[in-house]
Amino acid sequence: MRDGSAPVSTRPRHLPPNDPRQYDDLAGEWWRPDGAFAMLHWLAEARAALVPPARRTGALLVDLGCGAGLLAPHLAGKGYRHVGVDLTRSALEQAAAHGVTAVNADATAVPLTDGCADVVAAGELLEHVPDWRRAVAEACRLLRPGGLLVLDTLNDTALSRLVAVRIGERLPAVPRGIHDPALFVDADELVRECARHGVDLRVRGVRPQLGGLVGWLVRRSVPGLAAARSAGTPRIVPTWSTAVLYQGRGVRRG
Repeated sequence: MRDGSAPVSTRPRHLPPNDPRQYDDLAGEWWRPDGAFAMLHWLAEARAALVPPARRTGALLVDLGCGAGLLAPHLAGKGYRHVGVDLTRSALEQAAAHGVTAVNADATAVPLTDGCADVVAAGELLEHVPDWRRAVAEACRLLRPGGLLVLDTLNDTALSRLVAVRIGERLPAVPRGIHDPALFVDADELVRECARHGVDLRVRGVRPQLGGLVGWLVRRSVPGLAAARSAGTPRIVPTWSTAVLYQGRGVRRG
């Protein structure tokens, strides 16, 4: 694990867009606050804020596409057993070191029983799977009646492709080719698909807080700059539009 004192390359070997092998190439970046996965830290904090304290002893939270377990610190004290599901073994090893029960599996075929989960989290996952509808069906299958689904993903719009790919993947430290815009998820279709599986999902647009984002960009470009350090960590805040990045929160009926 690197100590975060210096930026590292975010240009892994040449791979097709959205190739899972990129996460092995970038394994040392997961827990660097200003590293390649910095925005995933901000999103994890915002996602965890949607999760209430557990209502029963032994409550289970299933974290689909958990990566290195970035959600774990933000769930501390909420009373859940945190099970993380991911395809990337190098990430799961780090998740386990942060208290996550690691399961090496595809998010569309999770080896857990129906209705086992009080909460299912699917953060920054759906825009990375070839069939997001199957992943949604699996997330809903895992939820017990009254269970909570929380997620965030990128909308299937021209603005989202511009911001997240054409601009976003040219920012300092953001990995190139980490997204395939053909997989982005239309928000209205996602709401309808969740409803088909018994989950009433509500979505809202979110974005990085502007001042913190500018400070992070300066910090990445000019290491050691005092003004950038004082800007702090960016936060994800609600916005009026779901056209780029959005959160979803829904409860399973029954």
